Amino acid sequence: MDTTLRAVALVCTLKPSPDPSSSEVMARQVLDELATHGVEGDVVRVVDYDVRPGVVADMGDGDQWPEILERIKRADVLVFSTPTWLGHMSSIAQRALERLDAELSDTDDQGRPAMFGKTAVVAVVGNEDGAHKIIADSFQALDDIGFTIPAQGGTYWNNEAMNPVDYKDLEETPQAVASTTKTLAANAAHLARLLTANSYPGA
Repeated sequence: MDTTLRAVALVCTLKPSPDPSSSEVMARQVLDELATHGVEGDVVRVVDYDVRPGVVADMGDGDQWPEILERIKRADVLVFSTPTWLGHMSSIAQRALERLDAELSDTDDQGRPAMFGKTAVVAVVGNEDGAHKIIADSFQALDDIGFTIPAQGGTYWNNEAMNPVDYKDLEETPQAVASTTKTLAANAAHLARLLTANSYPGA
């Protein structure tokens, strides 16, 4: 653990601050576990920013995505956290992925897309089914963009369908979720260090 790494958690809740968010609770739990492996991190609640729809890095006219993008570029690990709505990731999560797509054309002097060498993990919460599909869809998109996914790089909590209990209101984290998050963080930190020391080959 001789190198301090950086993480940023994109929390894609539909609730603006300061409303409590289960997605943020889980994202912070992931960051706490990453911290035990020498990875410092912070949270970006995307809905608090004016992120315009589009597929370029800067849509202009007050678009605040570039601020978020700079924080992602400075990080070694991306924590992508979203609630489940109607069986899918939130619209905010989908927009963030669409904006990240522009990074495929932002390449370094060896022709590697900007997100090559960065690790990504996914966290999902919800009161309905959908977490597995959301994780699969997120993994596919993040991989396309250039992130690398560690083994068991997804963690989630699904409550009983049509039950009003939220993750943020639980008295304690379920053991299965805590164990999965612990493994996710260990593998993400390990992979991030490997990629930091050994970059992907140039184009």
